[in-house]
Formats: sequence, C-alpha cells, structure tokens
Amino acid sequence: MKTYFFALLLGAAVLPATSDAQIKLPKLLSKGSSSGVSEGEAGQGIKEALTQGVANAVLNLNKTDGFFGSEVYKMFLPPDAQKIEKTLRSAGMGAQVDKAVLAINRGAEDAVAFAKPIFVDAIKEMTVTDALKILTGPKDGATNYFKEKTTAKLTAAFSPSVQTSLDKVEATKYYGDIVNTYNKFPTTMKKINPDLTSYV
Repeated sequence: MKTYFFALLLGAAVLPATSDAQIKLPKLLSKGSSSGVSEGEAGQGIKEALTQGVANAVLNLNKTDGFFGSEVYKMFLPPDAQKIEKTLRSAGMGAQVDKAVLAINRGAEDAVAFAKPIFVDAIKEMTVTDALKILTGPKDGATNYFKEKTTAKLTAAFSPSVQTSLDKVEATKYYGDIVNTYNKFPTTMKKINPDLTSYV
C-alpha cells in the first residue's frame, strides 16, 4: 500500500496544483512579452500558483469524504486484499470489507495534512528552469519532479503520521479482521499478511 498510497497522494496534491499553475501560465507569459516580466518573475509566479494549488488540494482532501467521496482519489484495499475481496463478499463479509475501506480512507483524510509542508519545501527548492519545464514539458512533469524531491521525505516523515491516523480510525483493526477471517477459510491456499502497517 505504501507505493499505492504515495502515488495517490502525489497525484491528489500535484495534479490540481499543476492545473492551477497552467491556468495562470498564459497570463504570466503574455505579461512577460508585453510588459517586460522576466523569466525569473514568471517562474516565481508559477511557484506561487503551485503552492496555492497544493494548499487547495490538501484542504479539499483533509476533510470527511475528501478521499472516500472522490471518484478519482478514493482508496481501496491493498493489492493483495483486492484479490480476495470477491471471496469475502461472497462469504457475507461485505459490510466488514466496506468498513475497512472506509477506515483506510478516513486515515488518509486525516494524514494528508502532514504532507503539505513537504510539498511546499519542494516548491521552494524549485528553480525557474524546473518551474517552466513542468508547465511546458510532459503531462507527468510535475508528478516526476515531486516524486524525485519528496518521496524520501514523505516516507520518513509521513509514514508515522499515516500509521497514527490509521490506528485512530481503527483501519488496522478492521483490515486485520477481514484478512484473518479469510486466512482461516479451508479453501485458502495462500495466506494474506493481516498487518496493514506493512503496506504503509
């Protein structure tokens, strides 16, 4: 879940931020050609737009149903557990699966606030060349930039926060319950790790 969670977090925070900056980019560039705005000033404007975009994205995700109510960012069971979800639902455990999914999303909604300063620091470190390259380069330019600059910091600083948030909403308990039940089925050939923390 670690890779999945951080990839989702990057997308959730970065894509809206990039969109905000792209809206402002034509204005910044047209200003530059007509009123002598330098590349440095345009780059600073882009960085400010990205910072505002990250702040808005985190604000939208750091609330009830920020993740769970989103068609784009809703989190599901870890990949191993997704393979057994149909079996669990067929065995009458649909409500327990739904409870685990809801708790994982509530944990993400609580924890996402801790990511904001890490993204803001990455934007502060951004050069003018980086900023212009993000907005004029490939669509995944921003994601790649933030992945390179933030993944290690997110893993070190954010994982404990995610763990605290998951524990607070009992996501680890609900996930452990459904996986332990599956592991006890006589038809289970390959047991699943019931420890949600191993994915985070």
